[in-house]
Amino acid sequence: MQALDKDTTPEENQNPADATPGANVETTPNLEEMIRLAEQKAEEHHDAWLRAKAESENVRRRAQDDIAKASKFAIERFAGELLAVKDSLEAGLATENPSVESLKSGTELTLKQLVAAFEKSGLKEVNPVGEKFDPNFHQAISMIEAEQEPNTVVSVLQKGYLIADRVLRPALVVVAKAKA
Repeated sequence: MQALDKDTTPEENQNPADATPGANVETTPNLEEMIRLAEQKAEEHHDAWLRAKAESENVRRRAQDDIAKASKFAIERFAGELLAVKDSLEAGLATENPSVESLKSGTELTLKQLVAAFEKSGLKEVNPVGEKFDPNFHQAISMIEAEQEPNTVVSVLQKGYLIADRVLRPALVVVAKAKA
């Protein structure tokens, strides 16, 4: 048997092997408590996952709406610029007894407005007379013998147009060929 220490209580002097079951405080949680905590954490994670999934769905839906609106209204600025051109044409047609000179000056003014609208919208004219033929920007209609260097644009039948360096319409051209 153990000798009793004066400064300790009888319970502290007991041999751990002599202790009765249930006398010690349990240091590990019981199985039911562990399951309850695991279920609680699983529920929290599931809730967080559902929220994240819903948020990503909302972001995707908003992005699709933004893309749809952007494509639907992309031409809005250009259309606004063309309204002045249309107004000028209508004003010219509304004139009673127009002279040839007034029609010509009105047409020139309208063309200037149209060119300004094109410039503001990034629409560039391709008029390649005298340049080397480039199939990326030009469409050859025919080839003729000319004094110019072979594969050079001799004349332009229809101007081409670019939008931000992308071909909207290639220039229709006649190209010089080598003399026989």
